Amino acid sequence: MKTVLITAIGSFSADIVIKKCRENGMRVIGCDIYPREWVVDAGNVDAFYQVPRATEAEAYPEALLEICSREKVDGILPLIDVEVDVLCRLRGEFAGRGITLCISEDACIGLCRDKMKLFRRLEEERPGTVIPTQTLSGVKPEALSYPVVCKPYNGRSSQGLTFIGSLREMERFLVGRDVSDYIVQPLVTGDVITVDVVRNAADGAWAAVCRRELLRTLNGAGTSVRVFRNPELEGLCGRIAGWLGVNGCVNMEFIEDGQGQYHMLECNPRFSGGVEFSCMAGYDCVTEHLHCFEGKPVNTRAEITEMYIARKFEEYITGTGGAR
Repeated sequence: MKTVLITAIGSFSADIVIKKCRENGMRVIGCDIYPREWVVDAGNVDAFYQVPRATEAEAYPEALLEICSREKVDGILPLIDVEVDVLCRLRGEFAGRGITLCISEDACIGLCRDKMKLFRRLEEERPGTVIPTQTLSGVKPEALSYPVVCKPYNGRSSQGLTFIGSLREMERFLVGRDVSDYIVQPLVTGDVITVDVVRNAADGAWAAVCRRELLRTLNGAGTSVRVFRNPELEGLCGRIAGWLGVNGCVNMEFIEDGQGQYHMLECNPRFSGGVEFSCMAGYDCVTEHLHCFEGKPVNTRAEITEMYIARKFEEYITGTGGAR
């Protein structure tokens, strides 16, 4: 690929994805729903475009196709879930124009974005891997053992997640609410473990990098982490990636309970917000992701240095001459 379009470049993973694409000699086009002056990385791409929200069914695809035509884009790297969902439906149209959509195939993404389907698939392959999951509409509130967690089956970034501590709280939660798209799980407490996983679907080769999330934002992005090695967990993630049919880089989240057991929460079919942590620790997830879509082998020897990494926020002047 010579020219790539990176979407949602105001998101956490954008900075390292842009840098690594540049290191690989690519021309980088960026887009976001916000204007240039609001997005720091708009100044780090060769061309920037403000686009409609991905939920705008007609305007968003039209905007991306126009950008791809104008800039001669031959690869697209979406960075957030909602854009992954929409672009999946447009895969054939992009392919017909010679544009590679750098995400896993539709079947894999369908499993990842539906937590109920993911639970059932993994229970078939590895019972006990994921937290027991039920549809909220299919259970009686009095039959649950509290506390529990309720969340949309296709939610993202902790949106809609609710902790419920008792039957009375559940009864209040259910009043006037359509729960047809909710799942319910027992509350498992412990540390959040995120694993960046790269798998090449062509030959099944994979690598994984684990980190313990020490501090996180409310929407689940790690700000202080410890990168560590755990061959057993890495191997489990490699096998899960194979069961799901992953191609490229995804991230898997687990809860490690007090007994050291890992309970899978989800698999996000995109770069994690903290993928730069893995790159800093010694494994270039972005370049290896690109290799999966360029017909190149991936590096399976993740030479990871265990380390603590913390993220800070920094101010940039992105424009002058008045407010917008």
